[in-house]
Amino acid sequence: MRRSFLRPLVLLTGLTFFLPHANAQVNGSGQKPYLGWSSFSQQTLDGSFLTQANMIAQSDALKASGLQEHGFVYINLDSGWQGSFDQNGRPIPNTTTFPDIKALVDHIHANGQKAGIYWIPGIEQPAVDGNYPILGTQYHTQDIVVTPLAKGNAFAGNPPNPYHDKIDFTKPGAQEYIDSVVALFSSWGFDFIKLDAVTPGSYSNDLSIDNRADVEAWSKAIAKTGRPIWLTVSWQLSQDYASVWQQWSNARRIDDDVECEGRCATLTNWPRIALREYDDVGWQHETSTTLGWNDMDTLDVGDGALDGLSDDEKQTAITIWAMANSPMYLGGDLTKLDDFAKSAFTNDELIAVDQSGRPAIQVTGGSQPVWMSKQADGSIYVALYNLNGLPSKVTVRWSDLGFRSATAVRDVWNRINLGASPAAFTTTVLGHGSRLLKVTPFGTVSAPAGRVYEAESATLSGTTYVSQCSACSGGAKLSYLGTSPTTNNATFNVYVQAPGTYRMEVDALTQGPRALVYTVNGSRPATLNMGGGSFNLPQATTVPATLLAGNNAITFGNPGTYAADLDRIVIFGDGSAIAPDFITYEAEAAQLSGSASVGGCSFCSGGAYVGNYGDGSQNAVTFSNVTVAQGGTYQLEIDYTTSGPRTFYISVNDGAAIPLEVNGSTFDSPVPLLLPVQLNAGSNKIVIGNPNSGGYAPGLDSITVGPIVGTSNLTAAITNKTGPDLLRVWQLSFTNAGNAIAQNAHLNSFTLIPTTAGTGCYAKPVLATPLPLGSIASGSTSSLNMPIVFSPLCRDDDTYRLQAIFSANNGAAVGSLTSMETR
Repeated sequence: MRRSFLRPLVLLTGLTFFLPHANAQVNGSGQKPYLGWSSFSQQTLDGSFLTQANMIAQSDALKASGLQEHGFVYINLDSGWQGSFDQNGRPIPNTTTFPDIKALVDHIHANGQKAGIYWIPGIEQPAVDGNYPILGTQYHTQDIVVTPLAKGNAFAGNPPNPYHDKIDFTKPGAQEYIDSVVALFSSWGFDFIKLDAVTPGSYSNDLSIDNRADVEAWSKAIAKTGRPIWLTVSWQLSQDYASVWQQWSNARRIDDDVECEGRCATLTNWPRIALREYDDVGWQHETSTTLGWNDMDTLDVGDGALDGLSDDEKQTAITIWAMANSPMYLGGDLTKLDDFAKSAFTNDELIAVDQSGRPAIQVTGGSQPVWMSKQADGSIYVALYNLNGLPSKVTVRWSDLGFRSATAVRDVWNRINLGASPAAFTTTVLGHGSRLLKVTPFGTVSAPAGRVYEAESATLSGTTYVSQCSACSGGAKLSYLGTSPTTNNATFNVYVQAPGTYRMEVDALTQGPRALVYTVNGSRPATLNMGGGSFNLPQATTVPATLLAGNNAITFGNPGTYAADLDRIVIFGDGSAIAPDFITYEAEAAQLSGSASVGGCSFCSGGAYVGNYGDGSQNAVTFSNVTVAQGGTYQLEIDYTTSGPRTFYISVNDGAAIPLEVNGSTFDSPVPLLLPVQLNAGSNKIVIGNPNSGGYAPGLDSITVGPIVGTSNLTAAITNKTGPDLLRVWQLSFTNAGNAIAQNAHLNSFTLIPTTAGTGCYAKPVLATPLPLGSIASGSTSSLNMPIVFSPLCRDDDTYRLQAIFSANNGAAVGSLTSMETR
């Protein structure tokens, strides 16, 4: 195997490569990512929402919300405003829904806001059929199209009738037509244009349609208006042509739509948020005040439960957007803006992160990623995430960020000082939660040399092969990894002198969501979920890897679907890195029996899930080697998918199966279920299925096992139980033992599992979590009554394993209650 070595570098000095320059972007816009609102998310729920009257109402609601004083000023109309074409072939409004679009824009401007409009590349067929004269020229609309007709954007159908026709910009009149359209939008007063269905991108990543000339033409047309009009190009643009998007636009959408668009019952959901973190890794060096911004799409965080996110997930979403310096524009209905959004977006310290002009870079990846952004005053924003569903301890060592210690740490969400932090910062982070810090660093730390292992020098199996890659290390990469739990993989022989946990950089390539699943010496499987915009440009992410002294076999593949292409791995450190305290086991890598089968699932961990099981004990999923170092009670996270109610049964170490009833609105997005389980030291077997005839189990994505989280100053206990046998009311009392108020406390989850299965006894909490607890003063206690339904077969002496997770201060204080209870 060929090996090479990287020279040491000083990390803090090396961070200067992403600092922005002072020059302005194209068209006099985009010096900072914009803040505002877009109509599209609400349109996915209400097809009649896009009207002039509703846009006026949204503008007025934004003005009244208090957000406008903090920079939220854009009101952007998305697709659906257009009705026909004028005498010059230009799109004009549907006069039924938009009787006077200029009056609408005037109203938005009078409210102190800016107005945005939507259009697409190419020219639509009715404008071509009309052969309209192009304003100010001798040419007509039929003179500027490609002949024979060709696709003009990603929405186009197949020739000979694409409807969205391609413009030939080498023909006279073509640029002038775009000039005339933009001049019309400008005459109405619009300050923003979203150009959608742009390729390469928008699910058409080659040059078969190719809208690069369209983007240039629209940008040049904007310049001719003499007005600073923002231009965003959309969606899921190819990174291979980043220089084009950077030269001619102010932002580019790097992801698919964040909205479910009918595929779930809410505006969005957690897996669509997590994908933004994955996608940003490949794009993180393509953004600045001069290069334009990576647009992560709408922030659906202001419509309460309709958003499809818990408050903790909303906090994480906002933190991801802010650290990326993405434009932040709300979706939903601003007339119903909730208190969470009002509190978040009037926090100027939080807004300053997004507006800093210094997008973050990822320092550590995987399920507990860490991002950092160095500021002009020498301070550093640091974001810690927990992408798992179970709460976990997360530690960031300052040396991994390039400095020795932190003389001051400030909590940005809570706007409080946390004091100095000598070598590291450790915190318990809720499932799908985050922390956002502003750190004052001291000293510098040189990163150790890394040992490079080129992927093309690995031992390959199955269909995996070496392919050319001009941007890759060594000029080559591995393709066709995955689709099998036993073959189509690459194994590296990695040597280290001392045992311990090292930092492993993985350089890989993908366009859209893919994952690499790897094992070290045949054990401790780990999944590296990824996103990105190119199969030609490698992206680097760093994860911990625990190695033995001497030679180690690190194997990369994917048991269920195609993996990302692989360029190389680099091993750093002296073995003192921090190992994760959880292990994720992909369902597609488990032992499947009977009809259980693997299916693709782009929002699932590893890109796949297991379905078609249950309907009898012969159809099941068996995790035969769930390993923990010590026996005891652990958190078990089960990530499942379902549309409608389903039940699965879980058996641990051949014990009687316990039924778990779940519900949901989509099979394309996994949801976590947390429960306490008793595991033995060493290997354990967990079987999931449904033995009942006709009782199909939910889709199964993965399971994750982790320790019970420690408690904070906020503690809990069961203090009273009342009511009849079949409907008991348990009182939970939460005590704040800290010296400051516990703000905005919540009961995040409450799980009650019978310790004796197979008896027909079950217990169901009536109230769905999370549940608000309010604020709890220092030294005070707050109580919550939880009604619980017990089945008729439950006895008074039956015991139940309880796990409750609770938090306060925007997830900065996290605690748990684990106990054995009778009813």
